Amino acid sequence: MMKRLFNEHPESVDETYGEHLAQASGFGGRLIAAGLACVIHGLFPFLFKHTGSETVRALNVELSHRRRMARREAREADAAKAAY
Repeated sequence: MMKRLFNEHPESVDETYGEHLAQASGFGGRLIAAGLACVIHGLFPFLFKHTGSETVRALNVELSHRRRMARREAREADAAKAAY
């Protein structure tokens, strides 16, 4: 039961628990940094004018690419299974 709770989602995106932890932590760290840049920008509008939006855009591109790759790999695995 506990193992399933910690592994079900990482396995659904073709990652181990450790790989998923590293990926999610990296995304989270970048979002925290972008959020801090936004707060600083609110106080000092001449600083970090594009940091928040550029970070979110880059993360979206990265996540979209990972999602497409995972779908492609899943389709290929399904096709390979069907061939046997």
